[in-house]
Amino acid sequence: MPRLAIALLGAAALQESALAADTLDIGVLKNEDISVVQKMLYPKHERSEFGVHLGIIPFDGYVVSPNVQLSYDRHGSDSLAISVILGGGYGFKNGVTKQLESPTFGVAPYAYRYLGSALAGVQWSPIYAKLNWNGARVIHFDVYGAGRAGAAIEQSVFPDGTLAFGPTLSPALGARMWLGEKTTLRTELRDDVILERRALTQTWNLKQNANVQVGLTFFSAAPPPRQ
Repeated sequence: MPRLAIALLGAAALQESALAADTLDIGVLKNEDISVVQKMLYPKHERSEFGVHLGIIPFDGYVVSPNVQLSYDRHGSDSLAISVILGGGYGFKNGVTKQLESPTFGVAPYAYRYLGSALAGVQWSPIYAKLNWNGARVIHFDVYGAGRAGAAIEQSVFPDGTLAFGPTLSPALGARMWLGEKTTLRTELRDDVILERRALTQTWNLKQNANVQVGLTFFSAAPPPRQ
């Protein structure tokens, strides 16, 4: 019996030593040690991202403009990318415009519809996060801001259909949610500020197009780890 007790105590001591060896106590993490716990499951650095997005410009007082946007982003790091967006669409008169043009009022508002745009700039993604969804799934997402510039083309809703071209500044705020290693669901709110020359009045006018977009993006393969 004494030998059995000694053997059991020895086995328990060996098990505790093994468990202690498997546990690494790194102490209290400091702010500068955040990289220890912030390993990204879906890194973006040195990857290209292609996207197709459906958008709508819902806040124009006279015209509603559905559109399609094609995006390309080249990620130099996990937080910074070169961003290009090409878009096209069309604007339809809303209820306000149709009411103003009715026999009751007989007034045609001087409005312009979105036809297309080409924008380029930078995208900054300072936030990468993980969300526990109902205890069944972990969702990975990031939040980004973008600043782009380029040009846009619009068309008058008057029967003459005159065109207006203008330089464009386009700040944006968006987020992407990973559906897999190479696919994301991306949403973006973009505000195109256009300085356009209008033929009828021969004046320069500032026009804002707040575009709400939702689409899918596809990443190129991750680069091999550096030796």
